[in-house]
Parts: sequence; C-alpha cells; structure tokens
Amino acid sequence: MTVLEIVALLSIGGIAGFINVLSAGGSMLTLPLLMFLGLPPQVANGTNRVAITLQSITAVGSFYRMGHGNLVVSLHLAIPAVLGSLVGAWIATWVSDTVFEWVLVSAMIGASVFMLLPQPVLNTRPLTPERLGPAVYLAMFVVGMYGGFIQVGVGVLFLVVLYHMLKIDLRQVNVLKVSIVLPFTFAALVVFALNDQVRWGVGLTLALGNVTGAFIATRVNMSKRGARWIKGITLVMVAAILVRLIIY
Repeated sequence: MTVLEIVALLSIGGIAGFINVLSAGGSMLTLPLLMFLGLPPQVANGTNRVAITLQSITAVGSFYRMGHGNLVVSLHLAIPAVLGSLVGAWIATWVSDTVFEWVLVSAMIGASVFMLLPQPVLNTRPLTPERLGPAVYLAMFVVGMYGGFIQVGVGVLFLVVLYHMLKIDLRQVNVLKVSIVLPFTFAALVVFALNDQVRWGVGLTLALGNVTGAFIATRVNMSKRGARWIKGITLVMVAAILVRLIIY
C-alpha cells in the first residue's frame, strides 16, 4: 500500500466507523473505497468485514462499560441474524462481479433515499424479550442474510426493524444494532476468509480508522446532543456517496 492509500483507508474508515455507530451507511463509503483501490468486488466485500468486526467490538465494549447494554435482548435478536448472515455470505462468495456491482449500486441508492426521509421522534421505553415476536425474529433473519451478503445499508434495515417495529428510541437502536452486527459480521467474515476473499493488511488498516471513529461515536451517542449530529452526518455522507456513484 502507498502512503496515500493508507491515509485514505484511515480517514474514510474513521468517518465510516463514526457513522455506523450513530446512524447507518458507513460501508457505503468504505466498500467503494476498497474497490477503487483495486480489490475485486467480492474481495472488497469480505475485507470490509474485518473493519466492521473490530469496529463493533469497540462499540459494544464501550457501550457495556457505560452500562447501556441489553445482553438478553441482543442475544435473542442475534441468533436469527447470525443464521441469516451465514446464508447471505455464502451466496456472496459465488455471485458474479456484475451482479454484485448492481446490488451495490442499488443498495447505496435505496439506503441514501431512506435516510433522507424524516423519521418520527420516539420516547424512550425499555425493551424486554417479551416484546419480541415471530415477525421480529423473521425480520432479523432477513437483515442478517442481507448483511451477510453485503454490509452496505444494513444499518437502515436495523432502523426499520428496531426503530419502527419495536418503537424504541434511536439511542437504544444504536446500542442493540452494534451488539447484533458484531456476531453476524464475524460469522460472515469467517465465510469470506475460508473462501480466500479477505485481504488482511488492507482490512486491518481500514479497521484502525473504523475503531477510532466508533470509539468517539459511542460517547456522542450517549450525550444530550448526540442525536442532533445524526441528520447532518447522514446528509454529508449521502452527498459523498452521490459523488462517488457519478465518478465510479
């Protein structure tokens, strides 16, 4: 890797890690970056999971140290998500470059449009396993399968399931999101690694940026002004995505 490539991986990784914890869509920056650096689509897809996994470890550890974790609910939701992730990652290892690139572009556009839509403000209320039903578990399997196939925009699906279906506030969504993303992304990473679709040096460099951004984001998420940043960050991210789409 050149110095410029390392700087790009660290800086974009930092932004993506920050966005992934507070909102959704960081992989819409990192996955195209990896492809722009010359990695084949499937290899970029697998390599991106290294950064997401380590970023999630950082975020989960920070949230739980601050006393904001919900281990029981996270485990309930993570099981179907991991099963779905294994299926999705397996499919991703053998699809053609053309199909994957079309899915990537579609996912980026769809997620960008969704994140620009106004979201209702919900009051905080505790989430217990009793509030989880078959529809939620099925939805988490689908989210996991999608996330196993392509990480781009998976945070948007979490907003649909956790924010809209379970009616919990965005802070709780962010804590649960990273707690579920960690196990299902690790499962996908194993599948990609077994198929030699991970470039560890590039992935670990990107991960260093992601981890830094995630660490900062966990502090912002629990601050009184944390939610105010999300809309602005999302708008900046979407603008960057559109530019990348045009260039690519």
